Amino acid sequence: MTLVNFNNRTRNTAPYFNNVFDSLFSDAVTKNKMVDKSPNVNIYENEAAYVIELAAPGLKKEDFQINLKKDTLSVWAEVKKDETQVAKDFTRKEFDYSSFARSFNLPDSADGDNITAEYKDGILSINISKKDDAKLQHKEIVVS
Repeated sequence: MTLVNFNNRTRNTAPYFNNVFDSLFSDAVTKNKMVDKSPNVNIYENEAAYVIELAAPGLKKEDFQINLKKDTLSVWAEVKKDETQVAKDFTRKEFDYSSFARSFNLPDSADGDNITAEYKDGILSINISKKDDAKLQHKEIVVS
């Protein structure tokens, strides 16, 4: 199979219009700060717990709220910044509100009573202990 460079523009269309439309659409999607506010997440399991790591740099630990309702763990943060700059002839005031929310369904083997969270170096780590019967037990099996 050969890869072919595909150009959808026709000769009758003004190239300027196509370039403006294409750049307007792609800039709106890629450069808009509000498009992707959900933090990236790593989820892994060790023998004693499940660990969720959220990349959320620039926040403080007071900005986070973590809630467990039945088997759903919800994490959200809200940051409000109010910046005022006064110069000779003008005053500029900018508001910046940002927030995100993520929810995770916990497995039956998760112990909802033993959940801890730590925020360090821009990473929120949530440790969810496993129930005693669900912890991985090392056992050697002899072949007969």
